[in-house]
Amino acid sequence: MRIVFMGTPEFAVPSLRALLGSGLGDVVGVVTQPDRPVGRKRVLTPPPVKVEAEKHALPVLQPERLRRPEAVEALREWRPDLIVTAAFGQILPKAVLDLPRLGCINVHASLLPKYRGGAPIHYAVMNGDAVTGVTIMYMAEGLDTGDMISKIEVPIGDDDTTGTMFRKLSEAGAQLLLDTLPGLLAGTVTAVPQNEAEAVYAPNITREQERIDWSRSAEEIWNLTRALHPRPGAYTLWNGDVLKIWKAAKPAGPAAPAGAAPGTVLAAGERGIDVATGRGVLTVLEVQPAGKKAMAAAALARSGQLKPGTVLGS
Repeated sequence: MRIVFMGTPEFAVPSLRALLGSGLGDVVGVVTQPDRPVGRKRVLTPPPVKVEAEKHALPVLQPERLRRPEAVEALREWRPDLIVTAAFGQILPKAVLDLPRLGCINVHASLLPKYRGGAPIHYAVMNGDAVTGVTIMYMAEGLDTGDMISKIEVPIGDDDTTGTMFRKLSEAGAQLLLDTLPGLLAGTVTAVPQNEAEAVYAPNITREQERIDWSRSAEEIWNLTRALHPRPGAYTLWNGDVLKIWKAAKPAGPAAPAGAAPGTVLAAGERGIDVATGRGVLTVLEVQPAGKKAMAAAALARSGQLKPGTVLGS
């Protein structure tokens, strides 16, 4: 069997490694996004999937747009029997979907039809879900709308962030792929259509979503900080500058004092910085003031710069 793999970020690397070590077929080529500038110095950097592919001397395609005729023709020359994708970052056009005789399947980081789209892990953590998972599905022309082949559930713990869940789900997805492929190749899998009435979308996170709304509950804000860790980070404003909130404690304390406006610093000490919210108090544990490195909130409190009575958010 001739397999073409499509993926871009670190999430996709375990699935590529699983295919290479499975003995179920030959990975004849890899498709990934173009190299992009990264970091403050804008260094042109290859995506993780390209780095992994080059370790195994696999041919790599990096089309800016997969639907362009020259990209489709290059894929056709690889004569794929199956295309496997994982966090590729582009919707496959019909001309590509029709190429392999066994179809195109996708390793998607959610329990479909919940969280279709580009940020399923972020939304699962942001919404405080206790469980998420991975779905392997046939690809269709819509956004994550294809029939589902297999699923696996993965719990989300209180200490989990989007970063830790990326790692857990990438490994779970790779194993699910290995467990699913033999039945797919044998023609014994039964694909199940998605229930459109249950569809929930998870579009890419916007800059506005990164900004903390202190009128929301302490638990919602805590979930937001976890969802945006390790990047891009939740933030608030302090004296007109950005203050990143990297880590907070799970809310378990009393309600904010009557009359305390959301965003008001109630206490600043060795246990962190307590901030009033729309419901409850959030204890901030790690921050990053503008132009500085991330630090313990207690260190900022000791500096005396952020005092009780300060109102964050403006």
